[in-house]
Amino acid sequence: MTAGPPILVTGLPRSGTSWTGKMLTAGRGAVYVNEPLNPQHPPGHSPGVLRATVTHRFQYICDDNAHDWLPAFRDTVALRYRFGAELRANRSPYDLARMLKYGTAFTLGRLAGRRALLDDPFAVLSAAWFAARLGCTVVALERDPVSFVASWQRLGWTVSFHELLGQPLLVRDHPELLELGPLAGSRDRVAQAAALWRATHRILARTPGILVVTYESLAADPVAGFRRLYGHAGLTWSPAVERRVARACTGGGGPERGFAWSGLSRTAYRRMDSRQALSRAAQGLTPEDVTRVRALTTA
Repeated sequence: MTAGPPILVTGLPRSGTSWTGKMLTAGRGAVYVNEPLNPQHPPGHSPGVLRATVTHRFQYICDDNAHDWLPAFRDTVALRYRFGAELRANRSPYDLARMLKYGTAFTLGRLAGRRALLDDPFAVLSAAWFAARLGCTVVALERDPVSFVASWQRLGWTVSFHELLGQPLLVRDHPELLELGPLAGSRDRVAQAAALWRATHRILARTPGILVVTYESLAADPVAGFRRLYGHAGLTWSPAVERRVARACTGGGGPERGFAWSGLSRTAYRRMDSRQALSRAAQGLTPEDVTRVRALTTA
């Protein structure tokens, strides 16, 4: 028994994928799977969830290299947990607890006909493959560039452009990434984050078979926004789901706070007041930085 196609929620890190994924599983119609393509363990490198070896941040997957990825992801989206593979690789107390959590969720979800929901920002550049080859309903989150860059600045985040440019198939299919070359190795984190946002924005705009949704539109009116996403994904919206979404997004959790892994799923999601989160979009950037980011992402 199956309730429909798997769902992929993606977008650059800090674009609201964890929040969106958690809200889309509030109706109990999908099983939440956190970042199988994350190269960090945890949450990645869990062969029970994904029996394939991730070697890059933003690992690129396409038909030319799918011989390992397709069977692995077919297992994942079918909610077939590989207990043996997980035990051979990860045996710490935390890993065993996580195996119990995911193994149970996969097994019960499969028996109940639930759908897999992958929350994975590291799949953003491979979204077309997930839609075409796995039949995923793909929702791509995009955050306003100033808010995105400010969030990365507050966390001190950056990304190695060498990891992106060192994947020939990725550069072949997404030549927009060649614009990152002059900034490879740069210490200008504002320019790097802005360039990554601009290239990804262009890639998503021409990617077939996906729905691009802005973080700001969901944050401004989460109940209406998630109701629309439930309809798009073929998930069941109900008064109970509406109450859960309202409590999680408009309750007393305060505005968006800093990044922190939490729970056995190692998700960054925490309850927040999404409307208040919009009020601090540029925090961490100077007025000059804001002007610069706007220029870099609209040129």
